[in-house]
Amino acid sequence: MLPLVLASSSIYRRELLSRLRLPFTCASPSIDETPLYGEAADSLVRRLATEKAGALTREHPQHLIIGSDQVAVLNGQILGKPHDLPRAREQLQSASGNSVTFLTGMALLNTSSGILQVDCIPFRVHFRQLDEACIERYLAAEQPFDCAGSFKSEGLGVSLFRSTEGEDATSLIGLPLIRLVDMLLAEGVQIP
Repeated sequence: MLPLVLASSSIYRRELLSRLRLPFTCASPSIDETPLYGEAADSLVRRLATEKAGALTREHPQHLIIGSDQVAVLNGQILGKPHDLPRAREQLQSASGNSVTFLTGMALLNTSSGILQVDCIPFRVHFRQLDEACIERYLAAEQPFDCAGSFKSEGLGVSLFRSTEGEDATSLIGLPLIRLVDMLLAEGVQIP
């Protein structure tokens, strides 16, 4: 098996990938994540996942590199990471009683053969009606300022949901393991 590299500094993605019990290293790619003018959300996450994997090619010429990127979409608008309390509060107020679609782009690049596999995995979250006090308690408890949509589904954020729908719950956290296993199997990686 070619050495595996996760092109991410995300602790959430690192924790997910470790579930597959494969040896891997992490490297943080440096790319411009600005959306292109008129770029659709699914195109954006596919492009950024591909660019993240490609950014590490020179340092990892005989590797399998995993790139991933995620956006949340509410009423046709992309919600990024809030980075601060006011934006997180605003995102959760907007999500209250609504459905948010999370799109996770993922790329697996074999730098030895040049073979690139890319996909976009959707996952929908239907939010409960959230009052101001609930939002404030949640934000104080988890401070999810580095998470698209302003919540951590692997933590207390699940209490904000009415229901979820999608093929792979790990895509909500940022690395769709079911689809990744498909990609790795196509590269001859044995799992388990």
